[in-house]
Amino acid sequence: MRILVIGAGVIGSNLAADLFSSGRNVTLLARGEWADVLEKNGLLIDPIFSPWKKTYRIPVIRKLKTDDIYDVILVVMRYTQIESLISDLAANGSKNIVFVGNNLAPQDLVEKLSGKNVLFGFSMAAGHREKDRVVSISLHKITIGQLKDAASNERLIREIFEGTKTKATYQPNMEDYLLCHAAFVTPVAFACYYCDGDLKRIKNDKSYLNQIIDANIEGYSAIENAGHEILPDPDKDYHSRKYRRTCYTVYKIMCATVIGKICASDHALNATEEMSALNEGLKKFFDEHQADCPTYLKLEHDAKTYIS
Repeated sequence: MRILVIGAGVIGSNLAADLFSSGRNVTLLARGEWADVLEKNGLLIDPIFSPWKKTYRIPVIRKLKTDDIYDVILVVMRYTQIESLISDLAANGSKNIVFVGNNLAPQDLVEKLSGKNVLFGFSMAAGHREKDRVVSISLHKITIGQLKDAASNERLIREIFEGTKTKATYQPNMEDYLLCHAAFVTPVAFACYYCDGDLKRIKNDKSYLNQIIDANIEGYSAIENAGHEILPDPDKDYHSRKYRRTCYTVYKIMCATVIGKICASDHALNATEEMSALNEGLKKFFDEHQADCPTYLKLEHDAKTYIS
């Protein structure tokens, strides 16, 4: 199986390394100085909680040619960067395209790539890229599937990930999964902006931490009331005390440890354009469905100048 990974940031690099180390025929598409580094030195993955660094000699290309055909193309780019790739993907002869990451317009991508088999995924990895390496933490997990009414891709997903380090969870309703993820992660981004990335400043602010949960619950309520499914399944009880206690514990740990910096504030501060786009998409959804989300809007207001 020939696999192309477009985007050699933290998530794309970890996915490519997992697949490559398991014997898959993997190519990375990168550009600029980072492509130079990958070609000269290879892809160096430096795990944050492990002393064991490893270099992967993955082939690198800088442009997707029309006749360069792959069994699967994984597009691992920020939500706001995807549009620039559409014409190249449409012109290329590869059939299976997987967009990995935040996305509030999956149906739009399916329509723009008519004739392709378009899937969506969300991978559990975080960190940052330095001049010569990717410093990261990866759970080696991905949730992946197609839109609700599309034909099943469970067999293809199994072929891609079976026997690799990455555990793939098949999700046949990725549109609602990604919508729910946006409703969960955007209030967290607001919190990162509220404290200018220093989450320890709010670790003991019980009122504010509960506001993050309230904003998430408002979003989930709007999504469910609009006829969408709450995903993943454990979040279906989002009105329960158990859900609130779990979220509160997660946020306390996030704010008190380096995990919050790695998994939340670093990304939020470096991806304000993406977070702004998710925020605008969610507010549009709330408006279209006449949803009342006062806590969400308060957190947005308190996010200062980060959200445009």
